[in-house]
Amino acid sequence: MASTTHFSLTFKPSPSPLFSSFPRTRFTPFTSSRPIASPSKILASQTGFFTRLGRLIKEKAKSDVEKIFSGFSKTRDNLAVIDELLLYWNLADTDRVLDELEEALLVSDFGPRITIKIVESLREDILSGKLKSGSEIKDALKKIVLDLLTTKGSNTELQLGFRKPAVIMIVGVNGGGKTTSLGKLAYRLKNEGANILMAAGDTFRAAASDQLEIWAERTGCQIVVAEKENAKASSVLSQAVKRGKEEGFDVVLCDTSGRLHTNYSLMEELIACKKVVGKVIRGAPNEILLVLDGNTGLNMLPQAREFNEVVGITGFILTKLDGSARGGCVVSVVDELGIPVKFVGVGEGVEDLQPFDAEAFVNAIFS
Repeated sequence: MASTTHFSLTFKPSPSPLFSSFPRTRFTPFTSSRPIASPSKILASQTGFFTRLGRLIKEKAKSDVEKIFSGFSKTRDNLAVIDELLLYWNLADTDRVLDELEEALLVSDFGPRITIKIVESLREDILSGKLKSGSEIKDALKKIVLDLLTTKGSNTELQLGFRKPAVIMIVGVNGGGKTTSLGKLAYRLKNEGANILMAAGDTFRAAASDQLEIWAERTGCQIVVAEKENAKASSVLSQAVKRGKEEGFDVVLCDTSGRLHTNYSLMEELIACKKVVGKVIRGAPNEILLVLDGNTGLNMLPQAREFNEVVGITGFILTKLDGSARGGCVVSVVDELGIPVKFVGVGEGVEDLQPFDAEAFVNAIFS
């Protein structure tokens, strides 16, 4: 059963009887009666833990390729025309075939710049005699896309640093699946053996804390929430990270308020959240993951640029791709910003937030 910690921003315990049975975290200095290990021992053991955790998640991605395959079925249907075009391809039809291939890529939201890059590369290899059959053209197409993903967005593993707790901030606009993605990420990390603490930093939306508490209950994680309305998100995150550090949690997952990338006052709040976390643990947050709705396609790019300029995004979580035929946006966002996709949402289930694997993705959309 999830444990909920409430804290008072006025330095007083809450009078509410609803949570009176739960332990409270206060703004008091943290002390510990436990012996402190030498820094070298801490770093060695913790680095090993996070390295192993990252490897387990990556291996899981390769074993769950069927979820990726089924999750991108609509994009794959959109691109199925490529197989028809290449089935009876001959050199005389090169211009027509490449024009139709270009159209198929654009419809799937690969974006004009990257589509032209792909098509012109294929044209050059065809005319030089390097590609002599439809199957060779398709293999070359897949290789170009894979190379783009692995060159510009190769660091798809979570980078959790070398000391506990690792801190992950989840940011994004309202309605993109931010809080749900955090819950699913908690489930995945917990299943790999990590001890997770959630921080309900979305203090702007009334139901956000309730939603995250449900996820905490569902995943068996502990959670820190604000006790009073209108609490500052930075205060919630600071207290959660302090508790995570003192009580030996492996990972602190920090939710934040959803905001439009054009709302500069709210964007500045993210800067404050990032700063207070860094004051508690030097170098934190280890990851700042931006959740983007796959249904928006290329419209996600302005959001990604603004969030990255404000707080420095380290990776993307692309959600709702199972309901979209615009999976090409995965390639576009990596190519445009050089930031890796870390996870993709390919279904409604708790296990359907999948670690991103570039090869599995390419095989899924161009099968």
